[in-house]
Amino acid sequence: MTSAAGRVAAAVDDGPTTPGTETQRRVRDGAGLLAAAALRRLDADLDWYRQLPADDRSWVGLVAQAGITAFVTWFADPSRPPQGVGEIFATAPPELTRSISLQHTLQLVRVVVDVVETHSDQLAAPGEERALREAVLRYSREVAFSAAEVYARAAEVRGAWDARLEALVVDSLVRGDVDDSLRSRLGALGWRARGAALVVVGTTAWPLDGVRAAELRRATRRAADDALVGIHGDRLVVFLGGTGDLQAGARSLLPRFGPGPVVVGPAVTELADYPRSARAAMAGLAAVAAWDGAPRPVAADELLPERVLVGDLEARAALVRQAYAPLAAHTGALLETLAAYLGAGRSLEAAARTLYVHPNTVRYRLRRVAETTGWDPLDARESYVLQTALAVGRLGDATARVPSA
Repeated sequence: MTSAAGRVAAAVDDGPTTPGTETQRRVRDGAGLLAAAALRRLDADLDWYRQLPADDRSWVGLVAQAGITAFVTWFADPSRPPQGVGEIFATAPPELTRSISLQHTLQLVRVVVDVVETHSDQLAAPGEERALREAVLRYSREVAFSAAEVYARAAEVRGAWDARLEALVVDSLVRGDVDDSLRSRLGALGWRARGAALVVVGTTAWPLDGVRAAELRRATRRAADDALVGIHGDRLVVFLGGTGDLQAGARSLLPRFGPGPVVVGPAVTELADYPRSARAAMAGLAAVAAWDGAPRPVAADELLPERVLVGDLEARAALVRQAYAPLAAHTGALLETLAAYLGAGRSLEAAARTLYVHPNTVRYRLRRVAETTGWDPLDARESYVLQTALAVGRLGDATARVPSA
């Protein structure tokens, strides 16, 4: 069977044939017949059409009828180039492009073409059947181009709307405004909320125009199942979510950030905790300059002492909860031993003399401190974390002892 493209090529090679007045009248009178036949073919041939909701099927039917009507109007004077074919799709709401794809729309065009071709012998005056077939092939090409234009325009508008919605959602998460409306907005952006989520913050390497922002979003969606991007001036905020390795996803995005530190917030599983990960990452970015040897990326939880220095109350509470409180509650004099060790300039012997115990006892207790808190006092960096925890814990105790006025 000769393809539609081949038939168009043959028509062009042999030159167009102008239909007569009688064929034009017959096509005009047969518009209703063609429309009814097209609807029957849609229902018989296209599975996706039968599966559409009733409203969408009605809109698709109107598009098919509008296409036939527009063809009949143009066929009355085919010497002019087809005009207004984009209006065929204006009969349906823009949301229809979400229900049916461009591929489905082109299938719709083919059905209409086949219907007109099938009835060409019945509609055309004797000897003008070929002219009618050539005309419908020419017009179907214009309709196909029009469909592509409509879908491209809809995709552009939808992309701009999604970018604005994404910026709004990221701002809400950073501020901690989590409610039911935010859940629906996340759903509209395709966020599936499966597994964990974390936040990555850093600076941008260059001003992000539309093209670079789109490329960045594609990269984030390759890094994790779910991704959101927020651009705040020269600061880049990325939410990653899913069941995969989110830490590896964060590392894969490092080239997308500008020079300087990149901070990764703690992984959380509930939407209500997303802002906590964002706050931790933001506070870490503000404080990371205080740690000269910070890795890139660095976890926000590794910056607890620096975050305390910039006034992060959540970091202060974390140090008390994870280090000071367990040591204070321990019956093995761990808090006293840690204080003596830190106060003696991290000398086992000096701490032992202060406590009137053997240095091996101090070493044993410090191992218990590491087991209890997760931070090793014998490591320079981790001993600094513990010293900060000791300081904020004592400050909290002192505040609690102050009588209220």
